[in-house]
Amino acid sequence: MRQTSTGRTARAGRAARRTGRAVQRTGQAVRRAGQAVRRTAHTVRAVRTGPNARTGPAAWTGPGARTVRTGRALRAAALAAALGLMVLAPAPPGAPATAPAAASAPSAPPEGADPVDFAIVVDQSDSLSDEDLAREVEAASLLAQGEISERSRATVIGFGSSEKPGQSPVREVCPLTVADAAGRQRLSDCVQQLGRRDQARVGPGTDFPAAVRQAVTRLTERDQPATPKVVFLLTDGRLDVEDSPEYGTDRESRKANGVKRLADELARARRENVQIWPLGFGTGIDRATLTAMAEGGYRGGCADRPSATPRMRVVADSTGIDKAFQETFAAARCAGITPGDSKRPPADLYVTIPPIATDGSITVSKHDPEVTVTYYDPRGRKVPTSGTFDGSGFELSGRDGPVEALRVSDPLPGRWRARVEAPEGHRGREVAVRAIWQGRLRSSVVLDPASPRPGERAVVEVRMQTRRGVYITDPALLTGIKVTGQLAGDGFDPVGFTLADDGRAPDRTASDVRFTGTVTVPAGATGALRLTTRMEAPGVTSDLRPLNARTGERAPAVVAGLTVDRTTVHPGDTVRGTLSVTNNDSAPHTLRLTLSDQAPGTELRVDPAAVTVPPGSRRETPFTLTVGAGTALGEIGGKITAVDAGAPDRPLTEAFLVVRVEERPGWPERWWPALAAGAAAVLLLGAFAALRLRAVRARLDLTGVELELLRDGHVLDRLTVRHGQSVRGRFPFTVEQGLGTAPTLQRGRPGAHGAHELIATRGGELRLRPHGGPELPVRDGAAAGLDDGLDVAVHDRRSAGRAPGGRTDGGRTDGGGLRGDRGTDPYGTDPYGTGDHRTDPYGSGDHGAGDHRAGGRYRPGGGGAPRGSWRDRLRLGRTAPPPRRPADDEPGGWSRDDRDHRDDRSRHGRRDGGTNGPGGPRGTGGEGGTDGGHDDRRTGAGSWDPNF
Repeated sequence: MRQTSTGRTARAGRAARRTGRAVQRTGQAVRRAGQAVRRTAHTVRAVRTGPNARTGPAAWTGPGARTVRTGRALRAAALAAALGLMVLAPAPPGAPATAPAAASAPSAPPEGADPVDFAIVVDQSDSLSDEDLAREVEAASLLAQGEISERSRATVIGFGSSEKPGQSPVREVCPLTVADAAGRQRLSDCVQQLGRRDQARVGPGTDFPAAVRQAVTRLTERDQPATPKVVFLLTDGRLDVEDSPEYGTDRESRKANGVKRLADELARARRENVQIWPLGFGTGIDRATLTAMAEGGYRGGCADRPSATPRMRVVADSTGIDKAFQETFAAARCAGITPGDSKRPPADLYVTIPPIATDGSITVSKHDPEVTVTYYDPRGRKVPTSGTFDGSGFELSGRDGPVEALRVSDPLPGRWRARVEAPEGHRGREVAVRAIWQGRLRSSVVLDPASPRPGERAVVEVRMQTRRGVYITDPALLTGIKVTGQLAGDGFDPVGFTLADDGRAPDRTASDVRFTGTVTVPAGATGALRLTTRMEAPGVTSDLRPLNARTGERAPAVVAGLTVDRTTVHPGDTVRGTLSVTNNDSAPHTLRLTLSDQAPGTELRVDPAAVTVPPGSRRETPFTLTVGAGTALGEIGGKITAVDAGAPDRPLTEAFLVVRVEERPGWPERWWPALAAGAAAVLLLGAFAALRLRAVRARLDLTGVELELLRDGHVLDRLTVRHGQSVRGRFPFTVEQGLGTAPTLQRGRPGAHGAHELIATRGGELRLRPHGGPELPVRDGAAAGLDDGLDVAVHDRRSAGRAPGGRTDGGRTDGGGLRGDRGTDPYGTDPYGTGDHRTDPYGSGDHGAGDHRAGGRYRPGGGGAPRGSWRDRLRLGRTAPPPRRPADDEPGGWSRDDRDHRDDRSRHGRRDGGTNGPGGPRGTGGEGGTDGGHDDRRTGAGSWDPNF
């Protein structure tokens, strides 16, 4: 079922107001017709009783008789027209055509702001300058034009003193007038009379007692105790009746009598429940007298808050009285006020109306009637000055005066714009705009249990919404709010209680604008219950709509509970809930689920809408709420109620709907978790594959593996695989032996004749394939046979020999000598018997010169400067190592012809490297000290030993 009761109620209220205004206009027309009829009747009587009057039957014939009959006909026609209009007036939408029982039912609270009767009392004594008086007139007009209720009444009174015959201390320029559209215009016109002093009628003094008396009398002429009565008094001085004969025979007695009479008038105001709010300006103010007037009148305000209690206020001069007077009016009215811009025309002036406002007035202090104003709503649309537009009602008054006001009912919240224009010569003064507003909130109340038993404690939960059906969800809009409740009913005195939104039990969540409290039903309750709640905050009032209930039986026949998911959905989605029912009766009960108080534009259907529970059983029934495709976005609000079909006027349980409707997201938003998971999986697989590939490549990379060429266990040569020399885990190499030279290891080309091959498998194993032989596994450091009595040993130094960046100090290693046999002859011979293993017996070097070569090759483990890149050498601050022979085909390497050119320094050796390298003991020349460079290129290096 679709529930839009709140929207229908709002539309019905607006239609009722329009109908009421039409009836009022009809009544005015009827009264004017009646006046015309009476004037005609007077004419007839004059004709009948005049000198030419006729008597007897002849008096009812002829022209005079036609006139009489015309008068009667006019009266009958006017009465018939009035009755016809009232009958034909359209009923509010959704209202029944006939409702004879409505007269006995309690009437619903009227729409719109609560009315107030107020008097504007303005000082017109001689102490005021003309400029001060003009500002007083504008301030009084602001109050009269800015009233937000069309049911309020206002009167405007000027006062001075009575010192001469013919003078009066008061001058009532505006009688008590209803502040509807026509009445506000009359107030705008008559208040201008305050700007013209009449010395013949009002004296120059300041007679406060007479002013208060006149205002209290006018406000209490009609017995309307429920309507607040307020006097706003504006003055620049102090009590001055010393020249008023009615107060005594001399100045001293007049002064004393004036004080006493003022106290008497204030006591009367207190008795009649009339508040007095004095406002003074200037330096001659008697603050004590103003305070006495505020405290002497009625102290009850429109709300139980300090700001709503009457108090006096003083401003420095008349330039600030318009703003101060309007703020005083708002405080006494329990209204909010928002200051706006102030600029010289032409200009755009902006003022904000908050979302909580339901009634308001935009006042414009023009000072000059030539200034024109155009109004625009927060959506930038020009609004009319009368009638309705987009759910709001508009009434403009004071257009031809110094102050005009646009009264707006159900205003659109946001930033309103007032465009002010003025002809040349009328742009000298600033124009100010303000908004005075009030939020008359509706209370949506849930009582749990819905039908409490006498002596049972019940939980009361309250939510608030505007007349547009918008629920208040921002706690900042209700700063300083006080929520109270009262439970009344048969058999007991009313019980008051407070509600809070502080998150402490029974309140579930703090600052969610759901106020919760508890109340215990008195034990003497016998039937009907009436629960009302009241909200009090700056600018906020409540409609005091009652929640009617009845006390439950001692042993309830049916106990029910509702739970509904608090969630966010999209149009077309469903919300889940559960109805828990216990039937203690001997007969089955059918419970129905109903929806109420939803936001306008809500399409909601409950399924199932009815549940039957067998006698003596308990049932948990899940249900769903389907959100229609046309539901407006935002919070649905409202509540769901379970009622027994046999007693539909007694709800069993209720629950608020905390459901928010949001626009359905597009496919990227719906599928982003799957897309993100897929992307993450792809990234993980890619990372795993990259790591796997890197690991395989690392195992296939032979960079850093060292080959040793051996004959009979003696090392003939070493060769280290450098970065980039192994391809797909394969490194070809050859054993080269020239005429009269020792065998050496050289990097081979793939497929070259006689090339052997070192192979790395994917599992990291090293294998050797000799030329023409099978592939064999090799262990680290173990020798494998090649041919011609030569062996090769493989040393896997890949993990320890990698340089930063993945490169190694590969290339030709220092040849000659066994591992640990530093500086000895490669074959252990010393033909000279010198015991100096540092010499080359067949080279042309100086045998005792500490030559660092043996067998024509660089010693393994030879000392000197550390190997590595130039960065490593700079970082360690040591000299570069001697050049090492790269593989033959390495870029930048030298050929065997290059090695025939030797450097003299290498030929004679270097003895200036004072320290021995790690290859030999100190003093033997070792493997080159820190400054003992090596050079393969000396003459005779690499020659074959003829004694081998």
